[in-house]
Amino acid sequence: MASATTNLHQVTSTTHFQDLLSADLNRVSLLNFWAPWAEPCKQMNQVVDELAKKYPTVLILNVEAESQADIAESFDVEAVPLFVILRGHTLLERVSGADAPQLTQALAKHASGQTPHPLSQTTQAPAPAPDDVVLPAEKHQSPEELDRRMRALMDQSKVVLFMKGSPDAPRCGFSRKISALLKDNSIEFTHFDILTDEAVRQGLKKLNDWPTFPQLIVKGELVGGLDIVQEMVDSGEFAEVVA
Repeated sequence: MASATTNLHQVTSTTHFQDLLSADLNRVSLLNFWAPWAEPCKQMNQVVDELAKKYPTVLILNVEAESQADIAESFDVEAVPLFVILRGHTLLERVSGADAPQLTQALAKHASGQTPHPLSQTTQAPAPAPDDVVLPAEKHQSPEELDRRMRALMDQSKVVLFMKGSPDAPRCGFSRKISALLKDNSIEFTHFDILTDEAVRQGLKKLNDWPTFPQLIVKGELVGGLDIVQEMVDSGEFAEVVA
């Protein structure tokens, strides 16, 4: 991801990020949170490169979400790709997922007065796959109905992984690692993408008294997240749990 334009920067530290962002508090900035293992990010990085050429007065900052975790956490980055548009330190808009048209339109709207380069055309990435879409909570669902639905999801097979994205297209590093861990240990499991159902996403936090994802369920009961599962695998305890 080498920069060919003076307005496109690869963020190397929190200090580097703050220095770039604070240089001009009237300037429009685009933050591109990405991860090298996420295929949609590769497509959108090309879009961001073209936007940098099209809007040379807009500050474009590429932030690798996991290596710059403090920055990602400060912007509540839970999945990549994610784009944040700022003016100075003021939030203007967030764009989630590999949606090139939406990102292009959003930047064009907020960069009004920023003259685009007349010869540059923004590359269009494919429309987002279903895993890139976050759906609103189901309407008119009682707490009891939600509880039954969550328990049914937890009981759909012996091992169920509630994760961000899918095993083939994970949307966060922890989900990617725990999926790989299960595969490496030849564990058969089903998965549920919590980014597609906000009601289940929030409900499971309360039901299992576990605030983060991924959550691994074995025989209808919470085992834990990545760290706990990794420890159990290393100690040999996990093989007994899933037996």
